[in-house]
Amino acid sequence: MCTYLTQSGPIDGSGKGPNGWFTLTQATVYVDHPQHAPYEHTVNIDLANPKLGPAARVGLELTEEGALALIESIRAALASAPPGLASANGPARPVAA
Repeated sequence: MCTYLTQSGPIDGSGKGPNGWFTLTQATVYVDHPQHAPYEHTVNIDLANPKLGPAARVGLELTEEGALALIESIRAALASAPPGLASANGPARPVAA
């Protein structure tokens, strides 16, 4: 079932597309029919920089299970890193070597 419900918001990072690395500024997430994945519906994630045109986009089409596993992997990676290590301002305190 297509809901056409879309969640979108600003992000700060980098992605690699057909022309190399570029700055990411927007994330869009929705459940709909995929363009390529062999499933009826997928969780579709577009990471993009709209100001750079259509080539500045990284698209994901994940099963529900894959999307939930990705969420848990991101949470686990952040939980295992020192506080502030992945923030835009760098570590909040020195990291022991």
